[in-house]
Amino acid sequence: MKHHLTFKQYRSMDLFFFAVMLCFSEALIVNAALHWFPDQLYSVSVTAAVTAIVFIRWGPWAAIHAVLGALVYCTACGGSWKQYLIYGLGNLLSLLILPLIRMFGKERIRKDPLLTLFYALCTLLLMQLGRALTALLLGGDPKTCLSFFTTDALSGLFTMVIVWIAARLDGILEDQKTYLLRINREREEEKGGYR
Repeated sequence: MKHHLTFKQYRSMDLFFFAVMLCFSEALIVNAALHWFPDQLYSVSVTAAVTAIVFIRWGPWAAIHAVLGALVYCTACGGSWKQYLIYGLGNLLSLLILPLIRMFGKERIRKDPLLTLFYALCTLLLMQLGRALTALLLGGDPKTCLSFFTTDALSGLFTMVIVWIAARLDGILEDQKTYLLRINREREEEKGGYR
């Protein structure tokens, strides 16, 4: 007897898979930067890229990944409680990308390469803006808050490349309900073709 996953089980497994991938990648990158390149002014993060992909796949569920990426980053860096707040709360500003997704549509974002890049960059910029605003609210110096944009500039390119590649892979940067219906329809059409 075949056991079929329910949609909720599939979503939970998918969110878990992306969370594990995010935690592993982020921890690896931060540790590599700290131990191999300690004098570099720039940092790189996969949090915005993974979060952008999950926003398209599952919508607001991506908030989990935005916060999780912040927690892993701060833990790997030995961050203070303020850093946890700044990164954790700041990354949640990326939820403001949801109206942009609704405005353009998930399919259009996936299929239009320029829109894909714009979407990826906007996700990162919202995270950076969120961190800067949270730092300001916690009494941070405006010049220091600007560093959330400048030191993380390389992540912009990194995020755009990852999300652009994801858009080119079947089913990765795609609403998962739409993807599952499409796959099911294609299977039914194949079955019909063999009769």
